[in-house]
Amino acid sequence: MKNVLSLILISFALMLSGQKHNVAKKKVTKTVSARTNPDLVKVNDSIPALIPQNINGKYGFVNQKGKVIIKPEYSNVGFFTEDCNLLNSPNPKVKRFGSSKYASVHLNGQDFRINESGTLVYQFKKSDLGPCTPEFKAQIFHAYVMNHAYGIIEDSKFENPGDYRQFTIYPQYDYLHILEGDDLKNPMIIASYKNKFGVIDINNKVVIPFEYSDIKRNFSWKLARLFEVTKDGKNYYYVDSNNIRY
Repeated sequence: MKNVLSLILISFALMLSGQKHNVAKKKVTKTVSARTNPDLVKVNDSIPALIPQNINGKYGFVNQKGKVIIKPEYSNVGFFTEDCNLLNSPNPKVKRFGSSKYASVHLNGQDFRINESGTLVYQFKKSDLGPCTPEFKAQIFHAYVMNHAYGIIEDSKFENPGDYRQFTIYPQYDYLHILEGDDLKNPMIIASYKNKFGVIDINNKVVIPFEYSDIKRNFSWKLARLFEVTKDGKNYYYVDSNNIRY
């Protein structure tokens, strides 16, 4: 009987030892969350974390709080956006530089891509550039001039300029320009009224007040949801759709 009891105790001890051994073999996986650079934390999620800025004739980048993150040393810069030619490059080693993690800059007569730390990571080469065919989207609305005043029409509905009801915005401005964007049904429109520039929407609601001497007709709205404005005709800067300056 004692022998049987001894065997049972030995077997139980071996089982416990095996369980401990298996537990020891199991790998402990720790979840490590990626740290966010506090300088790149967004106040406005609809615009880029880094925004081009001209300081004393040189371009660099500031964050949304206005802090200089990439010092101004470039003759020209673009937004941190995709580069279609690099994304379609025949050289697989450079395709990654076409992502929106990088921006194109011009320095000492050469073109480069930089990362969010301002490090030059790639120099453009013609042999690396792949084909890029931009997608064409026909505008739904167009500017219409009548009696020297600008209005907006919707092409598919407009037939008779004598019927004011057919105008989306009846001609009343000195100048109108529809900005290219992703939402063709709700475009932003640069408008001029009494020698001042602002931005209106398709419902004739003022988005950016008429307080600027000029607003550039470029791709800043399409690429970054920003407007490039000036009050003195020389010093341009960006504002968002709430007219907040960056």
